[in-house]
Amino acid sequence: MSHYTHTVKGLLLIILVFVVVFLFSPSGLKQLGAVSQTRYSACDLCGYCPPDPPPSTWESCRKCLYPNASNSPPTKATLVVDPASNTGPTPYPGRQYTVIGCIKTDLASFSQQGAAAGVVQTLLNIIFGIIGGLAFLYLIYGSFVVLTSQAEPERLNYGKRLIIGAVVGAVFSLLSVFIVNFLASGILRIPGF
Repeated sequence: MSHYTHTVKGLLLIILVFVVVFLFSPSGLKQLGAVSQTRYSACDLCGYCPPDPPPSTWESCRKCLYPNASNSPPTKATLVVDPASNTGPTPYPGRQYTVIGCIKTDLASFSQQGAAAGVVQTLLNIIFGIIGGLAFLYLIYGSFVVLTSQAEPERLNYGKRLIIGAVVGAVFSLLSVFIVNFLASGILRIPGF
């Protein structure tokens, strides 16, 4: 019978060790309600890593990725870790913050209404912005060529052609924006434009 008593004592000792380890582990204490402190991630997706101050673009990034979070960095609302999933803060779905600003991509599912149109609209805005900027630069360069031509006919004509080309390009770009938006939203009624 002494062998049986040693086995029972050993089993009880093992159970006691597991209970003590469970009770004093952070997960065990959390499950029992003894630990309820908020956990924070090291950095958010906008580049705020306390104790360093937030970057200069933090507020615009926060409006894009964390619209429901507090706009005060010391509250650390963008750094709170979700206790259920044990993951860092998740950004607003369908948005990306880039160097050029907040882009609404809605790339989670192209089966959602307006998802593809949102991406196309963003790309068209970038393309037409670049075209307008180039037209403006050519207008300035053409004006510079005309001003520095010193009544030389070939250089004067070259400057005039640059200015006319820049104006025609800017008008064409603006008309393209209006036509694309009119066709997509007015006639075809594509959601997202």
